[in-house]
Amino acid sequence: MTLYEELVRRGLIAQVTNEEEIKNMINEGKATFYIGFDCTADSLTAGHFMALTLMKRLQMAGNKPIALIGGGTTMIGDPSGRTDMRKMLTREDIDHNAECFRRQMERFIEFGEGKALMVNNADWLLSLNYVELLREVGACFSVNNMLRAECYKQRMERGLSFFEFNYMIMQSYDFYYLFKNYNCNMQFGGDDQWSNMLGGTELIRKKLGKDAHAMTITLLTDSQGHKMGKTAGNAVWLDPNKTSPYDFFQYWRNVGDADVIKCLKMLTFLPLEQIEEMEKWEGSRVNEAKEILAYELTALVHGPEEAEKARAAARAIFGAGTSSENMPTTEVPSSALADGKIAVTDLMVLAKLAPSKGEAKRLIQQGGVTLDEQKIERFDATVSEAQLKAGAVVRKGKKVFVKFILA
Repeated sequence: MTLYEELVRRGLIAQVTNEEEIKNMINEGKATFYIGFDCTADSLTAGHFMALTLMKRLQMAGNKPIALIGGGTTMIGDPSGRTDMRKMLTREDIDHNAECFRRQMERFIEFGEGKALMVNNADWLLSLNYVELLREVGACFSVNNMLRAECYKQRMERGLSFFEFNYMIMQSYDFYYLFKNYNCNMQFGGDDQWSNMLGGTELIRKKLGKDAHAMTITLLTDSQGHKMGKTAGNAVWLDPNKTSPYDFFQYWRNVGDADVIKCLKMLTFLPLEQIEEMEKWEGSRVNEAKEILAYELTALVHGPEEAEKARAAARAIFGAGTSSENMPTTEVPSSALADGKIAVTDLMVLAKLAPSKGEAKRLIQQGGVTLDEQKIERFDATVSEAQLKAGAVVRKGKKVFVKFILA
């Protein structure tokens, strides 16, 4: 089985241009390809997994990845999939986020001379002169065609700013620049990016001629693609300070039964034959498949040791009662106590069990919060200093536990 055939069997490919040429280049390890990452936060999320694991697969087969950090395009913001304009970030924020991305990507991709590259489009986009840009590439874009693009159509009723309208031109210019300066002949992205990506392919063809072999390939993007990694309105981050290895493990352990095989195929490096055998599993063995998924992805992001700890904690909690030996723990500073106690709602916010005290109260009202296995009935329930010294366990729902101890 060739690499391209494996990508198809894993359900990763949505749309391509020049399919035969793409097949040959990928299979022969001759592709130099890029995937872009806009720096809208200081951590990558589980939603980036598909792109990161794809880059790793292709690099292992001899292809050369370029991780494009969107330091320039982030200053505009991609309107794709948005109902409103993104928050504008400062250059300092974007630079900080880009450095955070680099550290996380290094777990997946091998950078260095002759290996993967990391480049930042701020290096060329921010120095462009607007009039010169219009003269160089403006004539290559049809406004009529741009308005028909899905990334813009969904925003037309609510209003699309001219600011955002330029995003397609900026993204297209990226591919054009990388093609000329880094011999980058292929771009990958989610299928929600198809219109933006075709803009780059067309720009290269119009500027450099029909013999310029620039190819576009998009990954399948669905509830397990760019929407992946969202739970209860919050992102599942790759940064352990934002989503602990245990919570990361639990997110994947709790995917829907219908999604577990899809995730195993798309996101892990387990052999397809092994996954296809798991596809036959039924009953309790489906949960076994989920645990395998959770372990594999946690090990990829946080390392095997943290994955083992998370698996042991989950087994202890859900397999043999609420043993707290390996349970995720949050330290509570003594300064947070008032009159020797602290509100449960404050603890929930501290441990990110809820994004706000209002949300914590809502969860309590729904009967979904317990303290040391006793359901909490009152919004103003508190935990004493003595309880914290002993280790107070708060459970949200059926499967999320945190032990609170006094710092």
